[in-house]
Amino acid sequence: MRSESEAYQTVPRAVAVMPKSYPAGASTGWHSHPRAQLLYATAGVTLVRAEDGTWVLPARHALWIPPRLSHEVRMHGAVSMCSAYIAPEAVDVLPTRCRVLEVSPLLASALEALAVEPLLYDEARRGGHLAALILDEIARAPETALTLPLPRDERLRRICESLLKDPGSSLDIDGWAERAGASRRTLTRGFRAETGLSFGDWRARLRVLRALTMASDGAPPHQIASAVGYADQRGLRTAARRVLGRTRLSL
Repeated sequence: MRSESEAYQTVPRAVAVMPKSYPAGASTGWHSHPRAQLLYATAGVTLVRAEDGTWVLPARHALWIPPRLSHEVRMHGAVSMCSAYIAPEAVDVLPTRCRVLEVSPLLASALEALAVEPLLYDEARRGGHLAALILDEIARAPETALTLPLPRDERLRRICESLLKDPGSSLDIDGWAERAGASRRTLTRGFRAETGLSFGDWRARLRVLRALTMASDGAPPHQIASAVGYADQRGLRTAARRVLGRTRLSL
């Protein structure tokens, strides 16, 4: 017998939207889908990991996940989401890599509306119109800075894994270069080439993203700042404004 989630992967419709809720601390485990997925968080914060990056999804943000990409989702706070599964034949005009997208009110409304339509909705009527609207809105949704790309170079990857475990580490770039057995120049060039970010910008982004998950878990502000390597909340807020930019989030 097929599970409920499997039905959303095989239904003969371009878009199938499945609402689901998770308790705080839940994890999906590593898995993949034959369809592309738009993982849209309506409440709570989710952290998604795949081989090539880490993504944080506060409410009103979504992650585009290409078909068959293995990933894991962890919940920070009680999480509600609407996952839109997109048929492979509809993917050629949509993103081919993971992207955190800002969800417009129109896209949010369309996702929530299609979620209550029958799974086998009438493609010539409301359900079909909503599905087409969702595809259009995904294609034009702006990408946000809530992405933490991971390098493939083994030495750089080890540095990133260490920082993911301890984002508040006081070790500077020279210390990390020495630990990795690389020159400062090699580390600097490698980070820029493989992630598109300087080492300092990558670490600042990691710290802000970790702070967002800690805030969702209910940690007190002073504890959050200290845990991610800032002397006080003011330093963290300054970094957050620089990292998040136009994204409508705050710490």
